[in-house]
Amino acid sequence: MIRKKKKFSRPKKPFDKARIEEEDRIVEKYGLKNKREIWKTEYQIEKIREKAKKILTASPEKQKRLIDSLNKKGLNVKSIADVLGLDKEDLLKRRLQTIVSEKFNIKPKASRQLITHKHVTINKIRVNSPSYIVSKDEEDKIEIILKPKEIKNKEESVEKATEERINENNL
Repeated sequence: MIRKKKKFSRPKKPFDKARIEEEDRIVEKYGLKNKREIWKTEYQIEKIREKAKKILTASPEKQKRLIDSLNKKGLNVKSIADVLGLDKEDLLKRRLQTIVSEKFNIKPKASRQLITHKHVTINKIRVNSPSYIVSKDEEDKIEIILKPKEIKNKEESVEKATEERINENNL
């Protein structure tokens, strides 16, 4: 059996009030399931920073490759100093859940539900992972797809509601 690598690290001080309040604010803002998702993004940012530190003394060609790969992911980085200055919120803004909620003007929790129920496609491919990091190229190819039955039922329910309102106003 292959041992899986750890994808996050727990906080060293479990009852730090300032950290807990900040995490609660982030969970609310981005509609995350739990704080483990924050810890995972912190871990990913930590790994990116470690790469940047190793490449700091390397050739400019390698530095350019790292910067280009981060720019493709949608993180606006111009130099290694910018890479070292990345924050967890920079990566949280690139999540599919956040982009869907901003693009279609819906709440983060609702966008999470649409994604997990496979109603969101990227480039005609259904994606059901809210933590999917969307690249700049894929950002404009995001669509919300509902099945024809659901669309029909929603249209009928809207028509019924409007008819009921008209009948109530006429009385």
